[in-house]
Amino acid sequence: MEIGVFEGESLTLALPGTRAIGIDPGHQLAHQVTATARLYRETSDDFFVKHNVRKVLGGLPVDLAFIDGMHLFEFALRDFMNIEALTSENSTVMVHDCLPIDETTAARDRTTNKWSGDIWKLILCLKEYRPDLRISVVDVRPTGLAMIRGLDATSTVLADRYEEICAKYVPMPFSVLDADRDRMLNVFPDDWPQIRSLLPAEPFRSESSSASAPGRRGAAALSKRVMRRLARVGR
Repeated sequence: MEIGVFEGESLTLALPGTRAIGIDPGHQLAHQVTATARLYRETSDDFFVKHNVRKVLGGLPVDLAFIDGMHLFEFALRDFMNIEALTSENSTVMVHDCLPIDETTAARDRTTNKWSGDIWKLILCLKEYRPDLRISVVDVRPTGLAMIRGLDATSTVLADRYEEICAKYVPMPFSVLDADRDRMLNVFPDDWPQIRSLLPAEPFRSESSSASAPGRRGAAALSKRVMRRLARVGR
């Protein structure tokens, strides 16, 4: 599942036969995506309200999600909450723009061409309210890519305390990172062997035996391509 499709470059990494979902109210598809991908031209908030996602996925959980939609904390938080409810213990959620360049490009109001917004607050929020999650923000250019594992589809902590969380984090100043940005954001080196250790041992469903499914070595290579491309295609 990808929130924030734009031109569809990262969505092209879905292998033939993959149940893929792309959500973006203003996507401008410029790349050939797999025939089994389903695109929804609507906001992610509307998508999760209007659709039975489990049914769309044929009863399967979301194995991999990429959040790169509206660059504001509360939107990313809602996207994470909605996606986590659809995951399994082996799922991975990736979030773009979690390692800000500077205060100007990380502001809530966009004044620059390159803009990551205040998505970085999501990492601090999850560390505080969901210490059970395993969070690493890979230091890839330009603005990092968070990898979140140890998901719990039954958790209601974020939903139960959503208003409290927004009241605390939306007005939070960028200066809080001055203390120790890398430690606070769980920054992880951009080194593939180390990054690979963060991912599931088997990137694809073990029950898949189709000819289009890659072997273990091919799967690892594809996972690396996913990481590299997702890191550079965020809007």
